Amino acid sequence: MRKLVLFIATGAGSGYAPIASGTFGSAVGLILYGLLVCVSPLAMLVGTVVLIPIGVWAADRAEKLFGREDDGRIVIDEIAGMLVSLAFLPVGLEVALVGFFVFRLFDIVKPPPVRQMESLHGGFGVMFDDVLAGVYANLVGQVLWRWIWPGGWL
Repeated sequence: MRKLVLFIATGAGSGYAPIASGTFGSAVGLILYGLLVCVSPLAMLVGTVVLIPIGVWAADRAEKLFGREDDGRIVIDEIAGMLVSLAFLPVGLEVALVGFFVFRLFDIVKPPPVRQMESLHGGFGVMFDDVLAGVYANLVGQVLWRWIWPGGWL
């Protein structure tokens, strides 16, 4: 069970990156998005909804294994936040790349109440600041792709 928890929590090992583990985890989220959306947009949405409670479970247990709250090696939260940031947006490479950078910005800056979500206990605190950062990034994406550049840039 320990190996499964660490595999999930560290985003298949991407959380062990020596620098910017959150960015590597977000990149795994971007890859997962691409794989799921190739199946169908519905598969991506279902995958996101299923991943969040699994992430809470894995992050909670990984904190105990690592002996630290919100250890940097835990990146399942970035993966989930990345998926949330792209939900209900048009499917396309430029949308995914802009979503990646906007999500990273909100995940790093942590505007209110994103930072306050970190005070939640255990896996909930690990996951939900990034899920909320993903919601913020998604709202920016909705404005960009639905009202400002509905046809995209390319």
